[in-house]
Amino acid sequence: MTGSLIKAHKVTKNMRTKFLWDMILEVYGFASCQQRTMLLLMVSKDEKALKFIKKRMGTHTHSKRKREVLSKVLAAVRKAAAKKD
Repeated sequence: MTGSLIKAHKVTKNMRTKFLWDMILEVYGFASCQQRTMLLLMVSKDEKALKFIKKRMGTHTHSKRKREVLSKVLAAVRKAAAKKD
């Protein structure tokens, strides 16, 4: 059962789609599972966060990507808070 990790032809996302996803995120905020993952990341429990998000998302690769995205969001929030002070 060997195979490539590349599942499909990669394309650039439509700017309208990206705008809509960003707007939805801004209006509604993060999902509850994403909020809990960010709380785990705040207290440096990366492996626990990965295990939690993997249970919700299903695949290891998607959960690793989601963990990286959420950690970048936390870094941006910290940077904005430091700049504000």
